[in-house]
Amino acid sequence: MATTLECALSAPATVKAGEPVEVVFRLSNPTAQPLYVLDWHTPLEGLLNNIFQVTRDGAEISYAGPMLKRANPGADDYVAVAPGATVEGKVNVALAYDFTQPGRYRIAFQGRLMDVATQQAGLPHTMDGFRELPVKCNEVETTVTP
Repeated sequence: MATTLECALSAPATVKAGEPVEVVFRLSNPTAQPLYVLDWHTPLEGLLNNIFQVTRDGAEISYAGPMLKRANPGADDYVAVAPGATVEGKVNVALAYDFTQPGRYRIAFQGRLMDVATQQAGLPHTMDGFRELPVKCNEVETTVTP
């Protein structure tokens, strides 16, 4: 697929232990055509799977949030990204990863988009018809203080 989506993450530089750690995921479409992105396994749908790699002072933090088993998607599971537009999702990663200990945390999106289409007609795809698109996001760091 000759499409490109640009991804960016942002997070607060510092938070206190026990406070929310809100990560913003932005997906931009620099192409001249609309793109339709399945929101599964992205912050566009919330934090419903292990979609981030989180480390504290270099040690990996396990995911402790929900894990969904799914049937085929519906049309409402796709997010339209107009040419030149950006969509975003904000999640509190502290709900699924342990941010209770002070330290320096790195957060990375384990990035791939499960299905991206250039035409709205024909959506939703069935799972065996997904057109996966890797996407590279920047990593973010946040420091948790006592």
